Amino acid sequence: MKNLPDSFGSLRTRRELGIPQTLARSQAVQRSWPFFLDLIVACIGLAAFYGVVQIARLWLGQPQPNVVLSLSPQALPRYAFYSVVRMGLAYILSLLFAVGYGYVAAYSRRLEALMIAALDILQSIPVLSFLPGVMLAMVALFRTRQIGLELGCIVLIFTGQVWNMAFSFYSSLKSLPRELTEASAIYGFSRWQRLLQLELPYAAIGLIWNSMVSVAGGWFFLMACEMFVLGSRDFRLPGLGSYLQTAASEGNTKAIFWGLMTMILIIVATDQLLWRPIIAWSDRFKFEQVESSRRVRSPLLSMLQQSNFVRRLGRVTFEPLTEKLYRHEAKRRSTHPQYDEASRRAPSTFFRMAGLALILIVVGYAAVQALHLLRSVDRHEVLQIFGGAGMTLMRVVIALVLATLWTVPAGVAIGFHPRLARIAQPLAQIAASVPATALFPVLLLLLFKTGAGMGTAAVLLMLLGTQWYVLFNVIAGAMAIPNDLKEVARLFRFSTVQRWRTVILPGIFPYLLTGLITASGGAWNASIIAEYFRLKSNTLTTFGLGEQISAATDAGRFAVLLLATIVMALMVVTINRLIWRPLFRIAESKYKLGA
Repeated sequence: MKNLPDSFGSLRTRRELGIPQTLARSQAVQRSWPFFLDLIVACIGLAAFYGVVQIARLWLGQPQPNVVLSLSPQALPRYAFYSVVRMGLAYILSLLFAVGYGYVAAYSRRLEALMIAALDILQSIPVLSFLPGVMLAMVALFRTRQIGLELGCIVLIFTGQVWNMAFSFYSSLKSLPRELTEASAIYGFSRWQRLLQLELPYAAIGLIWNSMVSVAGGWFFLMACEMFVLGSRDFRLPGLGSYLQTAASEGNTKAIFWGLMTMILIIVATDQLLWRPIIAWSDRFKFEQVESSRRVRSPLLSMLQQSNFVRRLGRVTFEPLTEKLYRHEAKRRSTHPQYDEASRRAPSTFFRMAGLALILIVVGYAAVQALHLLRSVDRHEVLQIFGGAGMTLMRVVIALVLATLWTVPAGVAIGFHPRLARIAQPLAQIAASVPATALFPVLLLLLFKTGAGMGTAAVLLMLLGTQWYVLFNVIAGAMAIPNDLKEVARLFRFSTVQRWRTVILPGIFPYLLTGLITASGGAWNASIIAEYFRLKSNTLTTFGLGEQISAATDAGRFAVLLLATIVMALMVVTINRLIWRPLFRIAESKYKLGA
């Protein structure tokens, strides 16, 4: 008996204990399941490494000035891979910028007004206005490598993604409950510890849902970023956006269908493999004392949590790094108690003044060059630009009103019902990510048959491109409402009107405001495509500021492009100062969660 294998001995032990074989078999399967999960994670890692090698070979190769795009479905997997990589890198860059910019703007009293004004201006500048400077600079930096065009495209996608994420993180920091900040101060949290354990978790829900709509916005402008004309130069990058733009311009319905199907498959896969697990993970950060029985769940997140490799990775890397960081901060504070505020402000004041002086020099030089360039704009063109700004403003207001009317009730319903969210979230993600410019030829034909003009079509395209900012922010706001408040409303038997007036609208108001602000900037941004559209050999236009920016970009008239961009920025900043900023102050004071 001693020479028999251990498995026989363990089987005899199970029989003696009376354990059924089926139970033992299920336990063996449970023990082997993490091993298969580790294999899946390893395969994903190998696939990612192979993708990095392929991208490096393309980017470090010679530039491809005359790219001939194939409309064959066989080329779609390669084009889709290139576009996904560009979108992913642009999102990572956007996330880092949003967290850093929002943090400084929220906690720097001296720079807050200036940084928020700069954010208002930047979000109002269309992608095509960034295009000449970004692409020419990147091509000049990397003359002999393809990486110049690639980085330029990534930066352009970044300019279409980042602003609402920065606004979301900033507004979350400004609405932090007072008791949480006081608790972090009592326990002596350092800045890093407070950022990692308080501020990022509290802002997670809003930041995640704004990330989703940012990625959707990136898909919207992908067609303009991967293929465009700048004066006499034609820039093209192989990708899904350039594929769809080529198909739309040629009126190739079959190619448009295959391109949209590929994009929908990517969006569904991204939702199931990325956003759904992240949303389920962020549900733990809701600010509430009564836990809801209806939680957002993700099978993939549960699988990853059971993986031995993922657990070991957390124990070996993330946990030691955070502990080392917190220990270093605690040791520094304990060994240098005399390091008071005065000594801390001294070096920062010097660097602040030096940075301010550098900014003033750069801004002054840019202003002189801009004034020199604007001298070539005649009076008639100036009047045309201001008249176009008024027409675009009217379309932006109509698009925002229409978006608010349906997104608020729909977003609250999705945020309050996890079962509905499981169905509606992927559908909304698909609808938000599918570029309306790819569907615009069909919409134009339908509208023209009903007798509507290009002006109505422009409003519709603005609505399709910007309503998702409001919807996703309302969903985030509804999900962030503490379950305590819902239980109180249920116990006191509030009517529907009372629940909306006392719980729902105050709870979602900061998120709704963030969505409206970013949707407003997105609507101005979308006007460059909505008011100036190429269909086969024809260019369909309607009078507006976006139309003048697009026409000036095509013609290489940089003076008109600069003046139109300045007017658009001034319009957005003025609206933000007169309307959105006062409402934002009400949101961070009157509708702030806290005891």
